[in-house]
Amino acid sequence: MPRLMSVSLTENQVRDRSKTVTRRVGWKMLRAGDRLTLCRKVMGRRRGEPLVRIVDIEVVSTRREPLADITPAEVTAEGFPQMSPAEFVEFFCATHKGCRPDTEVTRIQWRYLDDTTQLQLGTAETAR
Repeated sequence: MPRLMSVSLTENQVRDRSKTVTRRVGWKMLRAGDRLTLCRKVMGRRRGEPLVRIVDIEVVSTRREPLADITPAEVTAEGFPQMSPAEFVEFFCATHKGCRPDTEVTRIQWRYLDDTTQLQLGTAETAR
């Protein structure tokens, strides 16, 4: 059974598939090939509040890096094309207690398991 990951701050970007990367404080144990279920909220649900599962994903790659190293392309992959890297870092730090621009975070890239476009591209590349 896949591990659960909350995407409460980026649920819309996950639902519209514009988010393919996330940064997390911790999450050092993930490896390429691991599967996760992205959920609206995992921790801190009230009694009786349902666990809303959104989609299953497969981790493509992980790496550790300072938060401030984020590039414009990475901000877009995070689902925030309207933000600059500095704005993203400010947003991330404001929503993650104790986080600073120099905090080392885990960058996690994934693919959506229900995305037929990605699956077809993989099949087409294999057939060549």
